Amino acid sequence: MHYNPHQRLASRSMAFILAGGRGSRLKELTDLRAKPAVYFGGKMRIIDFALSNAYNSGIRKLAVATQYKSHSLIRHLQRGWNFFRAERNEYLDILPASQMVSEDKWYAGTADAVTQNIAIIDSYDIEYMIILAGDHVYKMDYEVMLREHAESGADVTVGCLTVPRKEASAFGVMAIDKERRITDFLEKPADPPAMPGAPDKALASMGIYVFRWAFLRELLTRDACDSKSSHDFGNDLIPEIVRSGKAMAHLFEESCVTSGDGEVIYWRDVGTLDAYHTASIALTEFTPELDIYDTSWPIWSYGEITPPAKFIHDEDGRRGSAISSMVSGNCIISGTEVRESLLFTGVRTHSYAELFQVVAMPGSVVNRHAKLSKVILDANVEIPSGLVIGEDPEEDAKWFRVSEGGVTLVTRRMIDRWRAGHG
Repeated sequence: MHYNPHQRLASRSMAFILAGGRGSRLKELTDLRAKPAVYFGGKMRIIDFALSNAYNSGIRKLAVATQYKSHSLIRHLQRGWNFFRAERNEYLDILPASQMVSEDKWYAGTADAVTQNIAIIDSYDIEYMIILAGDHVYKMDYEVMLREHAESGADVTVGCLTVPRKEASAFGVMAIDKERRITDFLEKPADPPAMPGAPDKALASMGIYVFRWAFLRELLTRDACDSKSSHDFGNDLIPEIVRSGKAMAHLFEESCVTSGDGEVIYWRDVGTLDAYHTASIALTEFTPELDIYDTSWPIWSYGEITPPAKFIHDEDGRRGSAISSMVSGNCIISGTEVRESLLFTGVRTHSYAELFQVVAMPGSVVNRHAKLSKVILDANVEIPSGLVIGEDPEEDAKWFRVSEGGVTLVTRRMIDRWRAGHG
């Protein structure tokens, strides 16, 4: 098809979001839900960022491939992303691993998740396919990357983060030439290759890939017949294109959406308890690096209808207050001091309790005289009266999950165990 520089390529594209992963580094936080369905930012889920980026970029054909414990994710998509209208040529398909290829075959890898849905994708008559991970937090205009891909004539364009070279060993790293053609793809190298002209920088893969659908379709069909392949984009398909085709790197800083001058280029993998807690609490800062208040690039989500947050009691030691905090609708802060904390919808806190750097997920309850510091409360957890968490790591570790960075995760099952031990 002829490339028209004046037409938005997003209108001829589909976004395929890979959302099947557990995210085991988040420990018990993903016992009941996949990582993309983990709550983030007071009202959202992690997957809302990739979906919102696609929607805001003008892409109206989206698919989400799910696998691990997908009920909470599917329910969120049905409630919060149900505004697509087929009569306007808009679609959001939820694609669980439904054994379409054979009755004993779940999604074997990220590429296989697309392969098993080729017939569905074909029905949308698209020209470009953008593959996205559903578990990263960032704002990006995919149209910029799509246009770069079309203009370069590449077989694949890989979204890349510029990172300090000494930190790049944690990523898949791209070696590129001066034209940004990828010459090598190295998975977590001990000595990452530097960017041309920037010896202290390296390019890390974001897990974002753009293809022409006709090219990708043929590649997937061929890969499906290869018994030695793990059927994965990062392990198999991208390295193969680097070796025998044309792979180009796209720099995230050229398509990152910021809302002011001098803003940092923001991208986070919130895949550990420490990273998740740090990114969450950072939203309470005076000027956070991630602007979720920017109405020109909104993060869409399930818009739950709730009453306003309420703060009650005003006496020394029993004052409902929240300082440098984010408090969602249907929260009641009753005689509690809340500092540098992020409270999701429907949280209840009671008199004389203290919260410092707490991420409290929907429906959690903190009873009287409890004292929490650097804590993540899973949804619907009830903290018993007088319980202190965050001051004695050794004691906390007997009952709860304490991370390397000193963050304590508390789930309902852990509280049940604590209650049984303190009966």
